[in-house]
Amino acid sequence: MESYGSVITGLADYRPTNLVTNEELSKSTTVTPEWIEDRTGIRSRHHAGPEETIVAMAAEAGKKALTMAGLDYADVDLVILATASRAQRMPGAAPQVASTIGLPNAGAFDVNAVCAGFTYSLALASNAVRVGDAKHALVVGAERTSDWINPETPDTYAIFGDGAGAAVVSRSEKHGIFPAVWGSDGKRAPVLELTDFPELGREYVTMDGPLVYKWATSNMPKAAKRAAARAGVELSDVKWLVMHQANKRILDTVARALRWDDECVARDVVEAGNTSAASVPLALTRLHESGRTTPGDLVLTLGFGAGLTYAGQIVTMP
Repeated sequence: MESYGSVITGLADYRPTNLVTNEELSKSTTVTPEWIEDRTGIRSRHHAGPEETIVAMAAEAGKKALTMAGLDYADVDLVILATASRAQRMPGAAPQVASTIGLPNAGAFDVNAVCAGFTYSLALASNAVRVGDAKHALVVGAERTSDWINPETPDTYAIFGDGAGAAVVSRSEKHGIFPAVWGSDGKRAPVLELTDFPELGREYVTMDGPLVYKWATSNMPKAAKRAAARAGVELSDVKWLVMHQANKRILDTVARALRWDDECVARDVVEAGNTSAASVPLALTRLHESGRTTPGDLVLTLGFGAGLTYAGQIVTMP
């Protein structure tokens, strides 16, 4: 069987128009703006409006990523949508994203690995390209987590935001997306989940923040080292760290454990909050658009969260 390389050829984002600062958010909950920033490092987040559906946001990010990649829509073979916040559980939204963009030949499916969804999806897309099942694949992480947060639980209400980020994965003679590492601990699933509130007639996200912090900061440094080993590089050769933007405390703790250059750690969470499956592509896109990266720079991506589950890989910047 013939095999190919895979690379990221396009990156793009969609950030909802409504930017909600800590000052605005604090009016709806019981904590102060200072408490939010001290506890999470977050200063603002975007909340989607009625027309900014998961499909609409994903399609906008996807179109921009395809433009960057310079692709004809007929050349896209596969669409993978990572999302966990759709109210409609069936059918999946990826086919609607493909149709909204206007992709005539694309297979499409959803992935629900919550905050690790994009990194899992990126691995699936890369594998499809490498074995020849697709020549170009569009991977999108899109979330409306603001639909599932309760003002009476500040630990979740203060951190979550909305948005979409997209990457185009293309066939190449080079290897620019290296093998994924992943794992899970389903025994701890109740640590972060949707919980039914009968008195309110609906579900909301609930989270044991200290346990999530302990699990992430214990396991992500190990995952980072495994990802470097699978890519055949030293961790010191990897310039950028783009983890799931859970909160600034987790990012800073993991970066210190890895002795990472502080200037090379993506902290999109400060302005965008925790956007679950959208957080890694949003942060990658912002980093790329900052002009601080050079094509070919090695980047460690790590997604982790509800499940509990994680996945990550080393990639090269387009």
